[in-house]
Amino acid sequence: MDKIFRSFLSTLIKIGSLDVETASGQKFTVGDGTPATAAIRFRDAAGQAAFMLRPGLCFGELYMDGRVEVTRGTIYDVLAIGSRNMGRFQHFVWVRVAERIRCTLRSLAQRNHLIQARRNVAHHYDLDSKLYQLFLDQDQQYSCAYFEHDAATLDEAQLAKKRHIAAKLLVEPGDRVLDIGCGWGGMALYLAEICGAHVTGITLSREQLAVARNRLTDAGQKTRAEFRLQDYREVDGRFDRIVSVGMFEHVGLGFYDSFFQQIAKLLDDRGVALIHTIGNGGVPTATNPWVAKYIFPGGYIPSLSDVMPAIERAGLFVTDLEVLRLHYAETLKHWRERFQAKRAEAAALYDERFCRMWEFYLAGAECTFRFEQTVVFQIQLAKKIDAVPMTRDYIGKRESDLRRRDSTALGLRIAG
Repeated sequence: MDKIFRSFLSTLIKIGSLDVETASGQKFTVGDGTPATAAIRFRDAAGQAAFMLRPGLCFGELYMDGRVEVTRGTIYDVLAIGSRNMGRFQHFVWVRVAERIRCTLRSLAQRNHLIQARRNVAHHYDLDSKLYQLFLDQDQQYSCAYFEHDAATLDEAQLAKKRHIAAKLLVEPGDRVLDIGCGWGGMALYLAEICGAHVTGITLSREQLAVARNRLTDAGQKTRAEFRLQDYREVDGRFDRIVSVGMFEHVGLGFYDSFFQQIAKLLDDRGVALIHTIGNGGVPTATNPWVAKYIFPGGYIPSLSDVMPAIERAGLFVTDLEVLRLHYAETLKHWRERFQAKRAEAAALYDERFCRMWEFYLAGAECTFRFEQTVVFQIQLAKKIDAVPMTRDYIGKRESDLRRRDSTALGLRIAG
């Protein structure tokens, strides 16, 4: 068994080096001969066999259950080696076949009708809000930050993200804005308080809704915003601007036409929409099975080839497309380090297995953004081809104006 396992890992790991100890106590190193930066120990032979058969699902489960231990380095160091060698999983025919089947059937795994969408959101976003306060920035932005320079703090980068999106939206005082998937309300409050818009934020998370409404109460009557427990498919009315940050990943591949047709229906003829979503920079693939089971059920990271046909069928123009590379890797690094610093508090809220699950999630997510093809797309949409200026100069100019405003106003109502 150990001989087969060693052969499997030797075929898999060709970039970097990893020290391995099997359940029987055999020790060996796999990789390119460079000094090993991490070491792991498998505690039982059944776990080794499960990992070889279903690596995408089972390694995370083994780590959660303590059946794989990191004996040198961190789980991030181990997953970084795995991410650098991710393409080599295709050398194993059973893994290749399973991936093709999952990719073919990926729409069936994302049947995000109204009831299922609420269940999926509750699984992740209705966790105790104290958990998210342990590692997010003060405004509780649970999406990719925008690092304008290397020395930016997480709070500065999250504020820059809101500013960057607001600039692209061309929000004017009095504009009616719909925020789809408003989270804890930070983006909506920025658009209301800094830009002077009338903002409607919608979410399917009861925990997030309660926090957003509390923040709105703290902000006072002058803040022109409201928050609703509502699905995007249930919204009526017309809006000058529509924004969605970190929600599109939960729409589901089979519902892209519904989503963009609803955007077209709700958007004013001279309106502008901005979709900020995690994206796959390569060809379409299925959602990682461990992530789908434990973190984001019903979630899917789209390639542009998944998204663009639905936008076209909805009659919308893509007026701008920006690909943010490595910004989410840096965001997740901050989250991972903050979570680790407050790990004991997270364990007090949940338990040790939960903490190991979140360590694996945050470290694995960072690795996909840092070493693989995962990026963030910001897709600007309009009904009219001349709804935005002809050049992108306006973005920087508007960011400068917003920076002057938010630097004096922030003071912006922050969570907690």
